[in-house]
Amino acid sequence: MTAPTLLVVAKAPVAGQAKTRLGTNIGYEAAADIAAASLLDTLEVAAGTGWPVVVAMVGSLADAAAAQEIAAAIGPHRVIAQRGDDFAHRLVAAHADADAGHGVVQVGMDTPHLDPAHLHLAADALQTHDAALGPAEDGGWWVLAVRRADLAQCLADVPMSADDTGALTRAALERSGARVADVPSMRDVDTWEDAEVVARSAPHTRFAAQVRRAGPLTHARSAP
Repeated sequence: MTAPTLLVVAKAPVAGQAKTRLGTNIGYEAAADIAAASLLDTLEVAAGTGWPVVVAMVGSLADAAAAQEIAAAIGPHRVIAQRGDDFAHRLVAAHADADAGHGVVQVGMDTPHLDPAHLHLAADALQTHDAALGPAEDGGWWVLAVRRADLAQCLADVPMSADDTGALTRAALERSGARVADVPSMRDVDTWEDAEVVARSAPHTRFAAQVRRAGPLTHARSAP
């Protein structure tokens, strides 16, 4: 199977604009630093797949945390601007814009603890299925792989950032006729508790280092 395109959907980690739920707990600058570290970890994993990488970016790096480091990390990759009136439509457009005819594996920047093996699982599933979906523990999803980019068009009708986004995404894919494979679930980072748990599970990442700087790790109420 020819390598798919790895699509990283990212938001410039600008204080007050990125990880605002975290920012209410630890301050917006610290939250932006954590978001930057998460993006850098994700880009490192993306490069480790050996696949062509496309970064769909929204926002400007001019005022972002770790702007120079991020610019260097995305330099080897194709960078496209997100386009669309809302997040769902921006995802649809990003799949279309990233497509090179060999399938698309899409992730965000909220799972800094992933590794290339997680992404290869999603890509391998496309040998026998039309799509693969990895649920997030909060009810969303952390990875979507599609054999054809047009299969992502169904995302336009799915409410994003809801407790049932994952289930609704799977149902929309199946309504479009796609055979959907399951990829193991992961915890993504929205809250401080998420950040603590993910940092514990991947202590050597940039993300974990930034979480430690933001405050001492406290006992998490649930395991990763």
